[in-house]
Formats: sequence, structure tokens, C-alpha cells
Amino acid sequence: MSANDPRTSRRTFLKTAGTGIAAATALQPFFVRASDKSGKKTPIVGEGEYQYSCQHGWGELPDSIRWGATHGVAIDGEGMIYIKHQSAEEEVMDAIVVFDPDGKYVRSFGKEYHGGGHGIDVRSEDGEQFLYLSDVKNREVIKTTLSGEQIWKLSYPTEAHAYSRIDEFRPTNVAFHPDGGFYVGDGYGSHFIHQYDKDAVWVRTWGGKGTEPGKMQTPHGLWLDDRPGRTPSLVVADRANARLQYFTLEGEHIDFVDDVNFPADIDIQGEIMLVPDLHARVSLFDINNKPIVHLGNDPEWTKEVLDGFEVRRDASRWKSGKFVHPHDACFDADGNIYVSEWVSTGRINKLVRV
Repeated sequence: MSANDPRTSRRTFLKTAGTGIAAATALQPFFVRASDKSGKKTPIVGEGEYQYSCQHGWGELPDSIRWGATHGVAIDGEGMIYIKHQSAEEEVMDAIVVFDPDGKYVRSFGKEYHGGGHGIDVRSEDGEQFLYLSDVKNREVIKTTLSGEQIWKLSYPTEAHAYSRIDEFRPTNVAFHPDGGFYVGDGYGSHFIHQYDKDAVWVRTWGGKGTEPGKMQTPHGLWLDDRPGRTPSLVVADRANARLQYFTLEGEHIDFVDDVNFPADIDIQGEIMLVPDLHARVSLFDINNKPIVHLGNDPEWTKEVLDGFEVRRDASRWKSGKFVHPHDACFDADGNIYVSEWVSTGRINKLVRV
């Protein structure tokens, strides 16, 4: 696989899980049951081929770091897991924490992103790996090494003539073009998508706030959809419009996927599209964008979670096998899923394929 191969995932570019991830065409019901493989019960979520042991509160933090709201998750070529969180604590702490696959702390960095931690993605370029970071506090997109050394940083593109001041720009996530370029979603700012070439030179801007095709309300996450048999296109989590919206790589509207509630981001492995949904569930879609399963799909629980958004602040109300506010998610090489949640004390869940 070449450095800028379009099959390369922006979160993890290890080999996909292959035959373990097969497309399904029917929506499977959600259920939770107990597993007792080592004397300790853990909830199992999913159905059929898509069952997962749900490990809540994954990852061993050092005493020097306390989770704020956990926002982004990414995996590098060696299988290390990068978590980006957003702390409101007065004490400045590292915003990016790295774990090994067993959840052991490896290192942390990024105090300069304290309070603004949002999107994080890994990309391989000419044999070297880099992080692409979205900072909603400093209103920047930053490219760094895996240890946090900055390569460049961008504010809003003046060439687009879409902004009059910086406080109109709050980038949330990045997606990768197959030619080495990339896209920036201005999810918390003015609802545009900005396209850049491989040298971080602005190419074009489209979108803006609205409900009609081509317009967006909170383009929160985005992804290159180049699954087998599909024409490569950009899919955007058009969150406040409660839909996924597809565009050509040049920004022309294609169509919508509506079987989502409040989609936050996207990941793809093999033929499967993964969508963390802020309204208490995580969804898997087949190659035709038909839902396979909505993990955690419980209307009564969702109603409780959304009632004043108080559940996210009260861990005593969290339920085993249930999600609160999935904000980002990605596959590892074995088809397991890591889910970061927008809750006040932060939470990472590891869903292990059964």
C-alpha cells in the first residue's frame, strides 16, 4: 500500500480485518447479555456476526492527567491508540494521551491544545506517520509528528472570502483526499468544507449553513468513502441536520443517508461504515449504506440521556452496555472498535469482537 493510497484509513492504516468483516443487509436488533469468560461479567452488545464485549472506562490514566470530555480517537501504524480530550480544569494538562492496545499508558503531550482538543487523525506520508489535529479553542488545524512536533498550522482560508473574522471558524475534523490533499470540516463555525492540496494550499470551499442539498448544519465529521465498488466520494456527518451527506471529491452534492440520529463522525474498514452517534448509539452500515446494527439503540435510554443532558454529568446514572454520547469511534486492525464519549469526566469504550 502506497503512502497516499486511497484505501488508507485516516485513523488506522493497518490491514483491515478482511473476512471477519462481512457485509450484512438486514438490520439486526440490539441486545445486551452477560459474558463470564474470566469470572467477571461484561456486557455483550450487538447481534449475529456483529457482537462485541463492551469494556467501559478503557485505558489506564497516569495521576498527572484527568479526563475532560473525550473527543477524538485514532490509531497509528503500530497499533497505538491516541485519545484527544478537552479539559475545563484550571490546571493545564496534556490534551493527547497515547495507550498501547492493552490500555497501558505510553506517553502524553499537547498542553498547547488544552481546552480545545477535538478531532485527531493519523496519516502515513512517504513512510512517515503524522497527526492531523483540530483545535476548537485556538481555531486551528495542525499537522504534527506522532510525538507532537508541529509541521504547520492553519487558520481559516482567506482565499475563500467566506469569513470576516477568526471567531467565525471552529474546525472539528479532517478527512483525507486520495492524492495526498485533505478536507477540513468547519463544524462549530460557519458550516463550510474546505479542501486543500498535499502542500496545504487551499483549493476550494463549499457548503455553508442550511438544510438544502449541499448545505450543512454542523459538518462535524467527514471521511473518504472508497469502499470496494463505490466511486470514491466524501461523506460528511451533517450532524444538526440528522443525516450523512455525500459529495464528489470536488464538492458536488450526491445524496443523503438518513438512518442516523445525530451523527458525530465516520470510520470505514473493508465494506463497513462506522458512525458514532451523539444520541447514545454506535451504528454499522453495509456497503449499500443499509444499517446492519445500531449498537445501544434503546429509545427510553436515549430519551433519558437527552433530557437536559444531565446524564453526561452524572456517572452514577450510566448503565452497563449503554452509551451516553459517542463522539468519535474507529476500528483497529482486528475489527474491534474504540469509542470516545462526550461526557464531563471523559470515557473510552473498547468494543472487542466476540
